[in-house]
Parts: sequence; C-alpha cells; structure tokens
Amino acid sequence: MTRPTPESLAHRANPATVAAAATPAPAVASPVPTSGAGSLVRSLEALGVEVAFGIPGGAILPAYDPLYDSKVRHILVRHEQGAGHAATGYAQATGKVGVCIATSGPGATNLVTPIADAYMDSVPIVAITGQVARPSIGTDAFQEADIQGITLPITKHNFLVQTPEELPRILAEAFHLAITGRPGPVLVDIPKDVLQAQTTFTWPPTLDLPGYRPTLHPHGKQIREAARLIAEARRPVLYVGGGVLKAGATDGLRKLAEMTGIPVITTLMALGAFPDSHPQHLGMPGMHGTVPAVYALQKSDLLITLGARFDDRVTGKLDSFAPDAKIVHADIDPAEIGKNRHADVPIVGDARHVIDELIAAVSATAEGAGQYEPWWATLNELRKRYPLGYEEPTDGTLAPQYVIERLGEIVGPEAIYVAGVGQHQMWASQFIKYEQPGTWLNSGGAGTMGYAVPAAMGAKVGKPDTTVWAIDGDGCFQMTNQELATCALEGIPVKIAVINNGNLGMVRQWQTLFYDGRYSNTELGTHKHRIPDFVKLAEALGCIGLRCESKDDVDKIIKQAMEINDAPVVIDFTVGKDAMVWPMVAAGTSNDEIMFARDVRPNFEEDDL
Repeated sequence: MTRPTPESLAHRANPATVAAAATPAPAVASPVPTSGAGSLVRSLEALGVEVAFGIPGGAILPAYDPLYDSKVRHILVRHEQGAGHAATGYAQATGKVGVCIATSGPGATNLVTPIADAYMDSVPIVAITGQVARPSIGTDAFQEADIQGITLPITKHNFLVQTPEELPRILAEAFHLAITGRPGPVLVDIPKDVLQAQTTFTWPPTLDLPGYRPTLHPHGKQIREAARLIAEARRPVLYVGGGVLKAGATDGLRKLAEMTGIPVITTLMALGAFPDSHPQHLGMPGMHGTVPAVYALQKSDLLITLGARFDDRVTGKLDSFAPDAKIVHADIDPAEIGKNRHADVPIVGDARHVIDELIAAVSATAEGAGQYEPWWATLNELRKRYPLGYEEPTDGTLAPQYVIERLGEIVGPEAIYVAGVGQHQMWASQFIKYEQPGTWLNSGGAGTMGYAVPAAMGAKVGKPDTTVWAIDGDGCFQMTNQELATCALEGIPVKIAVINNGNLGMVRQWQTLFYDGRYSNTELGTHKHRIPDFVKLAEALGCIGLRCESKDDVDKIIKQAMEINDAPVVIDFTVGKDAMVWPMVAAGTSNDEIMFARDVRPNFEEDDL
C-alpha cells in the first residue's frame, strides 16, 4: 500500500503536468464530517482538478450541490458525449487527467463512445457517473444501467463505489491508474445513496493497488541487444508512435535520430513528436501515409518501434508488412509487444527511459551515421518523385487541400489543431506542418466522428492562451456542434473550419473507388439544399459565422477569423465534392500496393537497392 504523491500521479505525464502537480495537496489529518458527495468534491479538489465537463441528473445530483461551492470549474455541456471528448481534448492538450461527469442510465451510456475513444488512444480521463441507490441495483430501476459492466472492455479499470468512506481512496486510485503506466480512461460509478450518506473526509488516503506495478525502466540486456542490431543495420527506420508523446520523450527522440542518422516516421498519433521540417522525417506511414515512409517500412532491415502498436492502418496486410525487417519493439504496455508482429527484441518500459538508455548504448558503438548513405540516397530520390500534393479541381470549386494548407501556413505551428475523422483529418495530417508536441489532436484508434468540436473545447479550456482550431467535416460537425453553445456561453473562443463537401467524404471516396460510383446514402444536403446553413447555425449557437467559397477569399477569411478572440468562430469552407485523399493503401491490401494517385502506383521492385 502506498500513499499518492504528486510524482506518482504525474510521472507518466509531460513536463508541464509534473510542474503543475509539484505542490502537494494539503493534508486533512483530522476527519471532517461531510456527505459522500462532499467527500467526492473534496477529493477532486485535493487531486488538483481544475475543471470538469458534465451534465447533472437524478442519480448524480447530490454531487452537484457541493460542486456549487467548489473551486473546481464545472462546464455544463449539451450532451454527455461532448463531456467525454472535452475531457479527452483537455487531457491531450495539457497532459493532465481530464474529468467528465454524467448521471446514471442514458447519461452514463452516452459516455461510452468517448471512453472507448480514450481507451484506444491511451488518454488519461476519469469518468464519474451516478448510479441508482444500492438497494435498487439489479432491479431495472428507472435510469439504471450496468455501466461498470458495459465499460469493462474499454476502461483501464473501473469502480463501483460501495461505501462513502472509500471515496477518497477510489478517486486517488482512479487518477493514479489513469495517468501512470500506459494512460487510459478509468470510470468511477457512485450509487446515489452513497453520495447522500454521511461520512468523514481525510486526505491523503492510502492506495491499495496490489499487482499494479508499471515497468518504467527497460532491461539493460534488451537495450544492448537493440544497440547491436542498430549497429549492424543498413536500412533502419525509427517507427514512432503516440507513446513517445505521452512519455514526454520528444527531446530524446530527436537526439537519438540525429546521433544515428536513422530515418524517422511518425504515426497519425505521433505527429509533432519529431518536427515535420526535419530532414530526417519521412512523414506518416500507413493507409494515407507518404510513399517514402511506406517504402521505408517495407524495405527496412530493422524497425526500432517506440510507443507504437503495429495497427492495421500502418501495416496494411500484416503478413506482407516489412518482410525483411528485424523488430525492436519498445512499449510501456507488455500486452502490445508481439500482439501483431513478433518482436526480435522486446523492450518493456517508458519511452523516455528507453530512448535515453538507447542513446547511451548506441553512442558506445563505433559505427556512425555514414553507414546509411545508400539508404538515404534511395529515400531522397523517392521524396523527389512522390511528394505530397494535389490537383486543382477542374470545375472551379475550392480545393479542400488548399484550404487546410493555407490554414496551417497562416495560423502557424504554435496553434493546436484538432481534427474530426475522415478526409479532412487526413488532409490536416498531410498539409499542416507539425513542429511541436501537443499541437495535433485527433481520434486515431476509434475514428470517432463528432470528436473535433468538443475536443477543441477541452483543449482551449486547458490551454486558454493558445489558438485552437478544429478542422471538421460537414458530417462530423453535425454530430456534436451543439457544444458551440457551451463555448459561446462559457467564453471558450475556439475556431472551427468546416470542410463542407456536401457528403460523407471518405465514404464517398470508397464508393468511387470500390463500388462503381454508386453513392448510396452519402450526400448530406449541405451543398444542394444548404441544410443546415452553417453560417446561420453558428449564429444561432452564439458564434460568429463566416463562409468561403472561392480560392481568392481563403486567406482573407482565415485572417478575419484570427482577429476574433472574444467568441467562437465557424467558417463554412464550401469545397468540391470529388477531391480524394492520396496516397492510399486500400484496406486489406499490402503496403506494396500503395497508390500515389488514382491509377498511379509506385513500383517498389524498381526502387529496390
């Protein structure tokens, strides 16, 4: 049993989080009489919670009475899904634990999607839900749902609180579990009568987490073996995943890359972990990755995999992925190692410690960066032959890629960019340059439509002095745009770029390529009928609404939006419907079959060394 400390609660977070947690919560040695609800709110205060996103309801209502007097800021969202994604955006932007609150039954089940989203992307959030009173559990009482059972597969851990006395301990354990080891969501379900019961509050509690001992430091033998393989390799690649960002290991990653001269690829979840402008960066791998990045993986003789999980969007057809490569796989979660691809050198540990120890081990070897010159010659030739780009529409419509490219150039690399899911997400990953960690937020593993607006809201709350842009599609935007009312009323001036192509764009692209252009149920009516009119909708939600339909107006309207800092801004970028995301590896096919553009396929055999 251990007592929670600021270090134990924050050692897996980024440096800003550690600094924020540097001042311990004052001890409350003498028991303070209070209700279970009061104990809950006092625990949140002691844990340093600054903000929670939620909606009250019957079962959770007792908690909202002491919350009324609390220093914890509560942001009243318009839908529980918005609360969950806002907590995720807050956590991703700050490195702290995000908190969301919902009532029982449908309130709790509305959190399932953002909880699953946070689980897939390893985001530390704590979801607090009300539950029917203990005597009613299992009776199908009004607004009862077994949220503990429902979320068991999509939480790192979850709790059903049985007594008010255990609330401080369970809250402390929930926060500790959420942010240590591999981060993830934790759910705390609290029956109404537990919140209403009388108890006493003391702090800090004693944690009781037998068996929970995340491995932070890698085994020295495995590090030495990885260094040996690096010294022997001639076509190595640093395959970097989101775990590097979560470990605050970006400085070490750059040092390792520059010391060795090894090419770097960053997954969708790792954009910003290594500067896009760096000459060693080949871009993003996978289904819509760059040709040089995909080629490098396929032809590599060694993959140094750091905080990535060999998911299907990166590997394509798994049995054809990187056929000649030995695998060094480092991850904080031992369950990921060997799950999809056998690891020749498995390394369990925090990415920051793994990278630091690799630097020490590799620097002791005699080989230098010059051994990779033939490898780089091939990769640089591919860069010249297959650069990222797009064709201007022949029908005079506005190119979505141009809009996003100009947005990135005008707004700059200091901003936070939050994407929905679909074509606009891929274009945002391709045509905005990410130079710093924590500037790209998206739903990677779950691919959740509706993520962008509430996540941008949470990010802006966490980083109020940073410009936050959500890049959303007209389909995604219609799922959660009601949270703009929250932003308007709470003074959260996010900026939303709606890439409005009148369709469910990525689905339409697949229908074009794989279903003979049979566009079944993908037209949304936002072009043909202008339903809804996004400018009027923005205004109705208390925002500033703008529209851009021509290339000549793009810069002017983006700059106009940048000058508005006292209200949320929504821009309806009305773009052509036929633009596609390239390059592309079709689902279920080999990365060797990557298409640079429609009917243009690189021949990797001709490019062999």
